[in-house]
Amino acid sequence: MNYSRVRKTLILTFFLNLCVSIAKGIVGALAGSVSMVADAVHSLFDSVSNIVGLISIYVADAPPDSQHQYGHGKFETIGTLVVGILLLITATFVGYEGFGRFFSGDVPDITPLTVAVMVGTICVNITITLYERRVGREEESSFLLADSQHTASDIFVSLSVLAGFVFVSLGYPVADAIIALGIAVLIGKMGVEILYNAVEVLADASAPVDYDKIDAIMNTTEGVRSYHDFRCRGKPGEIFCDLHVVVDPEITVREGHIIGNRVRDRLKTELDGMVDVVVHIDPYNNGVRPPDVEKDSDKDALHSK
Repeated sequence: MNYSRVRKTLILTFFLNLCVSIAKGIVGALAGSVSMVADAVHSLFDSVSNIVGLISIYVADAPPDSQHQYGHGKFETIGTLVVGILLLITATFVGYEGFGRFFSGDVPDITPLTVAVMVGTICVNITITLYERRVGREEESSFLLADSQHTASDIFVSLSVLAGFVFVSLGYPVADAIIALGIAVLIGKMGVEILYNAVEVLADASAPVDYDKIDAIMNTTEGVRSYHDFRCRGKPGEIFCDLHVVVDPEITVREGHIIGNRVRDRLKTELDGMVDVVVHIDPYNNGVRPPDVEKDSDKDALHSK
């Protein structure tokens, strides 16, 4: 992953999100639109999430040390976790404001300016979303991809605010409050999804890998008779795996070591995001697994041959 490019992307989106938030907040407050102010708060947390991202990416870019021998990559995931928590806090705030509107009876002042601001910020958010998503995919950055989803939800939230303006103009002022509550639910759902994905990575859930490609690599690697107990963890762009490779029992330790290195190098080279591979060499025993493998056969996990 090119962390420098990810940082530059976050800096640019930070300033754009901040401008969007300020514009919607000022105009929404002047117009008395709780849904527009709620949308502005949502956009403000886009900027906050960018700051969290910059900090977590800075730490994640640090090389392995004695305390973090597998590197610091999970700090990016921790940053994503923080963003999920911030979104849940935002959802609570927006829901509270929307509920209060049911009893206030205030009607937002809908002007060409409020509509123009909403349309303009939607265009900016579309640009941010497409840019973040493209860089996130190219650099396999889980934070950028999550942040692009966050910004994409902003587009739908802003569209819902415009819909609220329409209903208020038609004589249904309560629609503004209902839409604010809808925004709260949307933000809360997004926060839960981001939290779930981050926790999965931190809990070492199976990382996304192409098992068909792994089969092809193992079937065409010289000296490999079969393999089993393939396991992987991590996140896109930073995947760790280990596996057992079965070889001819008559070869030397040196030859087995060479085969293991051959498997490791091919997996790291040909699988996107594979940063480390641990290979355990097993002797072929007429199709019977070694005793230690038989004990674990019930737990034999994610893929075996």
